[in-house]
Amino acid sequence: MTHSHFATNMTRLGILGGGQLAQMLTQAAISLGVETAIFEQFEDSPAARLTHHQVASKWDNEEALINFALMCQAVTLENEFVDSLVLRWLADSGLAVYPTADTLADIQDKLLQKQRIAAAGLAVPDFEAVYTPEDIREFGQAHGYPFLLKARRLGYDGYGNATIHSADDIIPAWNQLGADKGRELLAEAFIPFVRELAVMVLRGRDGELRSYPVVETIQQNHICHIVRAPAPISAKTAEKASELAKSAVEVFEGVGVFGAELFELADGTVLYNEIAPRPHNSGHYTIEACVTSQFENHIRAVLGWPLGSTAMVKPAAVMVNLLGQRQGKTNSDGIREALGVAQAHIHLYGKSDVRPGRKMGHVTALADTLAEAEAIAQKAADLVKL
Repeated sequence: MTHSHFATNMTRLGILGGGQLAQMLTQAAISLGVETAIFEQFEDSPAARLTHHQVASKWDNEEALINFALMCQAVTLENEFVDSLVLRWLADSGLAVYPTADTLADIQDKLLQKQRIAAAGLAVPDFEAVYTPEDIREFGQAHGYPFLLKARRLGYDGYGNATIHSADDIIPAWNQLGADKGRELLAEAFIPFVRELAVMVLRGRDGELRSYPVVETIQQNHICHIVRAPAPISAKTAEKASELAKSAVEVFEGVGVFGAELFELADGTVLYNEIAPRPHNSGHYTIEACVTSQFENHIRAVLGWPLGSTAMVKPAAVMVNLLGQRQGKTNSDGIREALGVAQAHIHLYGKSDVRPGRKMGHVTALADTLAEAEAIAQKAADLVKL
């Protein structure tokens, strides 16, 4: 398939998905003189409002894919719910596509993801594919309760996870996760962690690796609530976490920014949890807190450009997510008071509908200590009424 000539000499990056990550990628692209084309499954996505180039259709619609391919010179994604066959089709049409279809296929199935990590000799909780309620019972007998039951695909922010406290929970969780309708599951041992950590890792087309500071993430109901950068951990633990995260990205031959989620145990051991092949909520603080944001560096990496510094510009930064408190239409009147909080950086994602727990925006604050940064960010976050 040949590509038509562009009406502009600017580089144009296609993004599969049009949510807040695509929106922030587009904002970073604008500063680099890069255009974006958004391919989302519905009209009027947050990112599509920032570009003249968009396709609204199912991702596997061939006519829509052809239109999209003609708009771009390279393609990336903002979520891992796109079928890897779509990436393969785009790559076969002559486009540079990162992460690759192979990388995505291995990551979007959590069983394959964990198998690749375990095969590489990296530390990961015990896990098993489970095909029947009896398999789940056997896992509980072998590994003890509680343990986690997870959908292998399409799970995020706690959707697709269930905690099994006793054998009585197995059938309700089996049905709740859709296994009765054929959805594939895996069981995973519960880890008594002392902290959840995350590392944004950057890998260029040439294999160059960089990592951002290790951060602590505070989760509520499986949704990231607060990110503290850098994590209040020893230098030795931070180094272990960074090395584990970088090794994981190399296992998948990732290109771009990847969000690696990890567990820190009481004895200082660090275990792999999971990875996202894209910019990540735990890296939003980098917009203000680092020399080069995760979004700018993702664009640099997928286009094959030199990677930017991942160093922080202040000793501490804290990000607080703005989560929906109600159901209905978004009303951002409450931003006025929050803007009165000096040193708070407020980001709203432009989502037209709010629902409880939905990520509607975030606030970041920089300071000399984590406590100071968190107080500023939380004060502003508390004032935003969505």
